[in-house]
Amino acid sequence: MTITQQSASAKALLRSVHKYLPDDRAVAVEKALEFATNAHAGQERDSGEPFVEHPIATALRLADMHLDMTTIQAALLHDVMEDCGVSFEEIESEFNTEVAKLVDGVTKLKRLDMISENSAMVKQIATPEATRAASLRKMLVAMAEDVRVVLIKLSDRLHNMQTLQHLPVPKQQRISRETLDIYSPLAHRLGMNEIKWQLEDQAFRFLMPRQYKSISRLVARKRAEREIYTEAAVKAIKGPLEKAGISCSVDGRVKHLYSTYNKLQRYERMGRKFDEIYDLIAIRVVADTVGDCYAALGIVHSKWRPVPGQFDDYIASPKENMYQSLHTSVRGPVNYPIEVQIRTQEMHDMAEEGVASHWMYKEGEDGSPKGDNFETKMSWLRQLLDWQRELSGDDEYLATVRTDILQDQVFVYTPNGDVKDLPAGATPIDFAYRIHTDLGHNTVGAVVNGKLTALNTPLNNGDVVEIRKARIPRGPSLDWLNADLGYIITQSAITKVKQWFRKQERQSNVRRGKDLLKKELRRLGLKYKEKDIAASLDYETFDELTESLGTGQIAVSRVADTLSPAPDEVFQAPAEQGKSGKPPTDQTKGLVVMGEPKLLTRIARCCSPVYGDEITGYLTRGRGVTVHRQSCSILRGTEDPERHIPVAWGHYETTYASRLQIKAFDRVGLIRDITNVVSSENVNIHSLSSDEDDKTNACTVSLTVYTTGVEQLSRLFSRVETIPGVESVFRVSEAQVS
Repeated sequence: MTITQQSASAKALLRSVHKYLPDDRAVAVEKALEFATNAHAGQERDSGEPFVEHPIATALRLADMHLDMTTIQAALLHDVMEDCGVSFEEIESEFNTEVAKLVDGVTKLKRLDMISENSAMVKQIATPEATRAASLRKMLVAMAEDVRVVLIKLSDRLHNMQTLQHLPVPKQQRISRETLDIYSPLAHRLGMNEIKWQLEDQAFRFLMPRQYKSISRLVARKRAEREIYTEAAVKAIKGPLEKAGISCSVDGRVKHLYSTYNKLQRYERMGRKFDEIYDLIAIRVVADTVGDCYAALGIVHSKWRPVPGQFDDYIASPKENMYQSLHTSVRGPVNYPIEVQIRTQEMHDMAEEGVASHWMYKEGEDGSPKGDNFETKMSWLRQLLDWQRELSGDDEYLATVRTDILQDQVFVYTPNGDVKDLPAGATPIDFAYRIHTDLGHNTVGAVVNGKLTALNTPLNNGDVVEIRKARIPRGPSLDWLNADLGYIITQSAITKVKQWFRKQERQSNVRRGKDLLKKELRRLGLKYKEKDIAASLDYETFDELTESLGTGQIAVSRVADTLSPAPDEVFQAPAEQGKSGKPPTDQTKGLVVMGEPKLLTRIARCCSPVYGDEITGYLTRGRGVTVHRQSCSILRGTEDPERHIPVAWGHYETTYASRLQIKAFDRVGLIRDITNVVSSENVNIHSLSSDEDDKTNACTVSLTVYTTGVEQLSRLFSRVETIPGVESVFRVSEAQVS
């Protein structure tokens, strides 16, 4: 194939590699290009273009990042095994073993896509999901063995996302969801922000088209005004920087669409407006040295007033993905909030290309990145291999990676100064398990920055954590597995706690589970047959269910959720008739009586049923149907069984009144703590009273709250019971109160 026969993209690729690779290596890339072109001859993509354009686009993106010759060759050849029947041995013979291994690794990742296409994510059924989890596990292990495999895969996925419009809508949705869940977080973890935001924006476009168009219009509405403002702000700060003798480049940018959407969602929950997003407009200053960065920061703060609490020094404390920069938000011209990022050129390349930028600055003679701290910074990759050996289940492995690797990280220190990275929101118990399993099992206290701290307190960047260990081995608490209490968030720690409980005697686990379930049902005022509860949670026997509860494999709060009727089995009431969190004007809307949703109904005051309770109706002459809990003592005393009629909950988003009693030791601030916890669950308090016993210093707090049903009540009970001094909390009926 002559140079004149090559496509524009092929010519662009060769121009790119000739700019930074020696001639002999550039020629080797051209050989791979010719091999791929011949192998894919006659093949077309869904768009109708020659198939070879896809591997060329993948390789071109990597060449623009100055990746080594071997990676570019593998990118060009990454589809020839799967789509052209070329063997590993043929690639090894034609090129070398390293290229063949990379192509083989990427081919295994492609099979993940093939598996996922068989409606696995759409149907959400057990067996295909398990297969998908196993495939993702192979991908992550392959990445840990050679990070260049995932660099090729990310570039491959980006080009697929850019041409996704040619695929059917269900496949667009499936690929976009996988991109947001797996590939975008991986790009972030590798520091490849340029690819990350492009993947996110493309996935956002196909996954949420309505929101995508809305955000696009919102951003575009004042685009011209913002561009003029950004240009003026750049000129306003560039002059003082040059006058101070700081050699740098200054440019501006507008926030990307998906990140703007996420930030707008957070701001709306806080009651703030679109115009208050501080980093919608960002100015980037790229200086020559670290000293110039800090000098530039002083110039910026002297020119514009900083926004309190909006400064981060990621040069002194880099992020887990090796990102370094100074971030500050200031009130720029006409008092408009803007973000300023200040970094060196090498930091900027790292911010855009992440781990790939090491090939720009530290390429060794063998084409691999070198540098004293490269392996240290990529230590999280080795964690993937450690978990591969420790965890047997594929779903468990994938869940661990998602929570412990793909989320944002915080860096905390041991008393000896060793750094440990944990996902944002991690607690001292998560930290203890990261140090050693035995230390986690026997944690009884934590000292953070010299102060005794609750074990469910989220850790922050820079915290120094010291774990207090029990003198006599005692094992973990089952409360640690209650997600509502927030003791642990890392999947690796959760797995170790569950493994500890699995090793205990089965009968003690069964007894523990029965006690938990009995307590939960009693305080919620629910009565169910053991066989019905087990069947509702897909357990063959009641003992199997209680064993799972006793070992923490399922949370007791899930029982309350499962006992609620399924939304697709009941009447769908209009959503606008009620809103969660506010006392309803009519709690009977959405009730279905004998299959007819419009009969006159009222809620019985004697037992006050809420959404999720087992209910029955009682026909009253002239007053319609009164809805009781099935366990209501007053209803059991009626003599006319013909008046009992079937009633079911409609799927209706409203709130229901529940009367609660809290037994506690009286202390200063008790009522305040109770109301704070209830309010934090978005539960409205209708009334509250308390009775104190001066002799025993005990008190009973009675309150009426409006909740969406049994599931929210269960979660509220778990939270209230953690308040210091609270002994128990129960739901009561009006008959019990009187």
